[in-house]
Amino acid sequence: MKKVLIICAAGMSSSLMAKKTTEFFKSKGYDITVDAVSANEGNKMIEKGDFDLFLVSPQTKMYYQKLKETGDRVGKPVVNIPPQAYIPVPMGIEKLGNLILNEFSNQL
Repeated sequence: MKKVLIICAAGMSSSLMAKKTTEFFKSKGYDITVDAVSANEGNKMIEKGDFDLFLVSPQTKMYYQKLKETGDRVGKPVVNIPPQAYIPVPMGIEKLGNLILNEFSNQL
């Protein structure tokens, strides 16, 4: 099972995105779960290393460089989510799902 964590401003919109994206993966037969935390917890969660991929929401992209440096240090990928993949409608969920699948393309 692959685990993905969305790092968001307050964690509210990202929780919805995480839930819908996890459901998207289940419907496609992938064993991938998506969770979410606030930006305050981002670096700590990356350092713990419990997730395979970390995604930075559009509203927290100002923290991307620091989060990426932490990810590089512990060997975990950190990726920005483009705004069009951060909309809780089917097309946005599919774009976010495809972004995640692309990151795992050589591991699935």
